[in-house]
Amino acid sequence: MAKSYEQSGVNLEAGYEVVRRIKQHVASTSRKGSMGNIGSFGGMFDLSALGIKEPVLVSGTDGVGTKLKIAFAMDKHDTIGIDAVAMCVNDVLAQGAEPLFFLDYVALGHNVPAKVEAIVAGVAEGCRQAGCALVGGETAEMPGMYEGEEYDIAGYTTGVVEKSKLIDGSKVKVGDVLVGVASSGVHSNGFSLVRKIVADCGFSYQDPIPEFGGRKLGEVLLTPTRIYVKQMLKVIEECDVHGICHITGGGFDENIPRVLQPGQGLEIHEGSWEILPVFKMLEKWGGVPHREMFNIFNMGIGMIAVLDASEAPKAVSILDSFGEKASVIGKVTQTQGVNIIMQ
Repeated sequence: MAKSYEQSGVNLEAGYEVVRRIKQHVASTSRKGSMGNIGSFGGMFDLSALGIKEPVLVSGTDGVGTKLKIAFAMDKHDTIGIDAVAMCVNDVLAQGAEPLFFLDYVALGHNVPAKVEAIVAGVAEGCRQAGCALVGGETAEMPGMYEGEEYDIAGYTTGVVEKSKLIDGSKVKVGDVLVGVASSGVHSNGFSLVRKIVADCGFSYQDPIPEFGGRKLGEVLLTPTRIYVKQMLKVIEECDVHGICHITGGGFDENIPRVLQPGQGLEIHEGSWEILPVFKMLEKWGGVPHREMFNIFNMGIGMIAVLDASEAPKAVSILDSFGEKASVIGKVTQTQGVNIIMQ
């Protein structure tokens, strides 16, 4: 045992225990193309096993942001890893790519093996939902960098798509419709404002919320980000999808225009989907202008497929078969900007 290192605040034995604890979670994410075992210096994946003729690799990396502060307050760490996976895999999905593998990075001031196991168990659950393999990662114990029991988590994923099937928005045309897929809640964006609203109102994350059947506020806010991979890949397989938008930071205004061509805009009809109660509560508590909410949060829509109007019923039907709430929420226009028609 490295006594000198332990005296500086780094417990190597705890690190070894973490590896022992997480092996079963990593193994549960194995998929076609997976290679090697946890503990190697690099994660491996056999791309040739997929039989893709002209593979284009699409990579994404992200974190969970200040949603972590709520996990700390609730001392609940088993779902935050799902968020880390979701933020990455939903992004590469927007190019039509199937996520293949994932790596996580957890940095903390003090290594508590049971807590790290809970975090990685969440990562593994996210990987299973996305159908990608957890091929490696890093747990960095850094005394003095993080206060108390705090930590940070980030992730990285690589996906693949046949070059001829790459979705880049180039096919988007005026008259195409937007099929929106429901979010599970706030997901992992806008939490700096969420936390400010909660603090300004004098609420506690432990407070029960009648609108949510008495669930604690923190539990509602920690609802994991929805992972759309398997259901959207089926839509891509069955329909001619022109564009895909992952609604993250910046809400509708920043994310949907990413797939538009010059001169195109959007018309979105409020009321064509359910704005979740959590957003109505935040709007009311924070005194946030209604239109501004769409520029911050996902407002109940986590993913959007852009396609010809004739394809929309099929896309909605496929999503319904996966248990998703999906509907046509708007269309592409020849007027630039995002025009949300309020109820």
